[in-house]
Amino acid sequence: MELRHLRYFVAVADERHFGRAAARLNVTQSTLSAQVQALEREVGGRLFTRTSRSVELTEAGELLLPAARRTLAQADRALRTARQSVRGETGTVRIGFSGVAVLQGVLPDDLHGFRLAHPRVGLALTELPPAAQVQAVRDGTLDLGYCPDLALGDADGLRVVRRAPTPLSVALRSDHELASAATVTAAALAAHDLIVFAGREEDETVLSRIRPAAEQDRARVRVVGSTLGVLALASAGAGVALVPAATERITLPGLVYRPLHGTAPGPDLLVIGRPDETSGAVRAYLRALPAP
Repeated sequence: MELRHLRYFVAVADERHFGRAAARLNVTQSTLSAQVQALEREVGGRLFTRTSRSVELTEAGELLLPAARRTLAQADRALRTARQSVRGETGTVRIGFSGVAVLQGVLPDDLHGFRLAHPRVGLALTELPPAAQVQAVRDGTLDLGYCPDLALGDADGLRVVRRAPTPLSVALRSDHELASAATVTAAALAAHDLIVFAGREEDETVLSRIRPAAEQDRARVRVVGSTLGVLALASAGAGVALVPAATERITLPGLVYRPLHGTAPGPDLLVIGRPDETSGAVRAYLRALPAP
């Protein structure tokens, strides 16, 4: 028994006439009759009594009709659900992010635009360091990641979309001697203890932005694994911190920010994903990202 057998049966039951049912289904009457007969052979008895003037349901037909309607309705719902998924209209997009993606406004803007276009798609957010995002995208526990291109680990083979540059600033205590300057240069940092964020101790990406200043005394560089930890130490006067400029939205007592000049550009904010993505919702999210 196939779905088309049930569709033909329901059409005849509704119309009580093979000719009208055939026209409704856009098939020939002989085709319709053959399909109904095939269904009757499957059932093992007649579903209709036919006369020259009328078509009526048998007892078996009366019992089959409501079940046939439910089966067809369920099949239609399943097909609609699958089509909506392929078009990216349903499902969930699981996104990992670093704090800078929120502070820069990139992630909130992307989420807002996507929700306007796809209001039925769920969004699940998890804050993770960059390397953990890469691993989660690889193993399928995340669909996408928003992170700066530092401490990424091995991102080879992943889809990478560059969303925005991340300029760097210096965070320092308000009574620090560099706080009176309008801007701070990399050379000026060489004489001071430096605090940087890194996902792991061996990461050198941030320090590479300010060489050769950092190389003059590598022992004076402190690597901290959280943004708030970096800012807390800077606010306490334990050194000057090198941070994404968007971090200036975080205010702490006694902490000020100054632009950093004379260095390589800051890290780019990336969106990472799988190149062979099959989820319609995730593909729709990627299509909705602004062109770089």
